[in-house]
Amino acid sequence: MKLFTGLMMAAAIAITTSSNVSAEPREVRIASHVSQFSPLHAQSELFAAEIEKRLPGEFKFTLFPGGQLGKEKDLMTNVQAGSIEMINIASGVMKLDGKLGVFDLPWLFSNRDHVRKAMAAGLEDAIRERIEKVGSVHVIGVYENGFRHVINTQRAVKEPFDLEGLKIRISGGKFRQSVFQQMGATPQKVSWGETFTALQSGVVDGAEAATYGFYEQKHYEVASHLSLTSHVYTPSFLLASNAFMDSLTEEQRKVFIEVGREITDKAYEVSAELETKYFNEMKGKVEINEVDLAAFQKATASSYDDYIASFGDEYLSIIRGTASN
Repeated sequence: MKLFTGLMMAAAIAITTSSNVSAEPREVRIASHVSQFSPLHAQSELFAAEIEKRLPGEFKFTLFPGGQLGKEKDLMTNVQAGSIEMINIASGVMKLDGKLGVFDLPWLFSNRDHVRKAMAAGLEDAIRERIEKVGSVHVIGVYENGFRHVINTQRAVKEPFDLEGLKIRISGGKFRQSVFQQMGATPQKVSWGETFTALQSGVVDGAEAATYGFYEQKHYEVASHLSLTSHVYTPSFLLASNAFMDSLTEEQRKVFIEVGREITDKAYEVSAELETKYFNEMKGKVEINEVDLAAFQKATASSYDDYIASFGDEYLSIIRGTASN
């Protein structure tokens, strides 16, 4: 955790929280729909700290995590309209365009190393170009929200049939919904903030989310099994409004773009550190189990056919080409 601790100390110099906003001439707000426990918040801190090193005293970054400035959809709308300078969000970006729904497909990546190889091999650039074209925003960075897993109150999920009959709170698009339906689960729409109570009362049997989500919401207090399905990997996207980017000087704009790319490796490292920290703190409070990934991949293979038929295999070719043999 030395890297993470050092980054947070550096970030504290350059960043205020929403409860202590300084009246600086060039304030930059970075809003997110997820909490300060998320890797997205750590990435925003990292970005702000690095900008302060390169352009000392020129900007004052104020972070608004936890949906303080709106839900994910609202944040996307506001950054497109130029009414907020920057946002860091995840699944909401995929709703801009069906082709970006590739990240809702199951078991795209075997692990974080595979993600990084695919991104470096051209996937990140292709995704950036697509988002900027259909979203009218500037993509500062593509980082990580993380792999998603399943927590539930009933039993350990080790193979596809273990999901049969379970009511699972699911977020994401139609591809993710259909994956769980293929395995016999019943997708449920419950607001994230009400999921703890829904698990406690039996309205749902389980939920799927990134590790930090289970940790911050303390789902381990009412659910007995956390299964590391890694069924979906979701990137995070640090976005800036075009209006804000256009208002910067040429040098400032150059630095923002460079820093956004330069912190990528550190962003992945911090995300991995956070995930390890949360797993360690949940051990002993919930049973954590591995799953038979090959069985799940086989059970959901047909979901790729539907995506390819609609959007082609441009992204999939890069991902498959960087998979380990």
